[in-house]
Amino acid sequence: MYVIRLADGTVRVPQSLASEDGRLIGNAYAELRPGDPDYERWLAESLTEEELETRRERWRAENDDLEREFLAFKAQQDDG
Repeated sequence: MYVIRLADGTVRVPQSLASEDGRLIGNAYAELRPGDPDYERWLAESLTEEELETRRERWRAENDDLEREFLAFKAQQDDG
């Protein structure tokens, strides 16, 4: 999950929510606005929605070698 910067300046920061016994219940985003205590720290790491989509598109276009390597690994595990 990435830190996302919205057009209005809001920063969405990923957070994991867990039960008291430590089991993961889910992931969510907390929204921080200018003036919030941790806003500046997360702003530096944030991506716009457009930048995030560009990364996703690039990953889909450039992951062929990694996918072939994974499928070969998986085939070895299935044979073993």
